[in-house]
Amino acid sequence: MIFEGFAVGPIEANCYILGCERTREAAVVDPGAEGDRILRRLRDLKLQAAKIVLTHGHGDHIGAVGEVRAATGADVLIHRDDASCLTRPERNLSAFMGVRMEFAPADRLLTDGDVIEVGDIRLTVLHTPGHTPGGICLAFAGGVLTGDTLFAGSVGRSDFPGGSHTQLIDSIKRQLMVLPDETPVYPGHGPASTIGEERRENPYL
Repeated sequence: MIFEGFAVGPIEANCYILGCERTREAAVVDPGAEGDRILRRLRDLKLQAAKIVLTHGHGDHIGAVGEVRAATGADVLIHRDDASCLTRPERNLSAFMGVRMEFAPADRLLTDGDVIEVGDIRLTVLHTPGHTPGGICLAFAGGVLTGDTLFAGSVGRSDFPGGSHTQLIDSIKRQLMVLPDETPVYPGHGPASTIGEERRENPYL
């Protein structure tokens, strides 16, 4: 599997590319900004985006959805509880940041336990509400993508509309802390970690 992560946009949200070496299909997770850069990296890696998967619907994670979708024809996937974030600037918070982001509806609405297949890659959806109602993490053979649910040494904010700190901590303990200690954690912002490190060192847990 081809796996790359890099920060995009002024808030430096992490965008991830997961590519199947056999089919050259790829999943682009959280194309938050800099669509031209994401598309260029796909070309450099000789990958074709088949799926755009969103860990949640905030503007810093969805800002380049339209550009990447238009250029690749990839399907857009988001949890059903965050689906309106694509079409309503008030839900994705862009309305309060001076830029109104509005996109076409998602092609597929996700629920807990769904499996997303891209070539030989399988991403399992873990519904982790708390940062947003439809926040998800994505477990795969190489680790877990945690969006804005769990960071290295921290957790996601819960003071936005629809957020709940109690729900967030419950989601992390129920869905993530049951994973093996050695599982790599790839968050929506900042550096990577492991489940074991967060279990031992994260002051919020």
